[in-house]
Amino acid sequence: MEAFSQVVPLILILVIMYFFLIRPQQKKVKDHAAMIAALRRGDEVVTQGGLIGKITKVKDDTEVEVEIAKDVKIRVLRPTIAQVRSKTEPAND
Repeated sequence: MEAFSQVVPLILILVIMYFFLIRPQQKKVKDHAAMIAALRRGDEVVTQGGLIGKITKVKDDTEVEVEIAKDVKIRVLRPTIAQVRSKTEPAND
């Protein structure tokens, strides 16, 4: 019985860690994946490097083309997009 009373605090700590650390991180990853999947032409995005631009072309499942200045376009990997600043209506391609 004494061994059980020593294990209970450890189990309690693990449960608390799950609800305060692991679960929120999993939700954040899931939300980011949904945001990445919903990217489309015309969205204004911010990359993890801090570049702000507008998506001009969705190349494939791994990268998009972003215009960061007039006639300056860069290819960006989808997972490096940190935030979508403004969404647009679906573009007619």
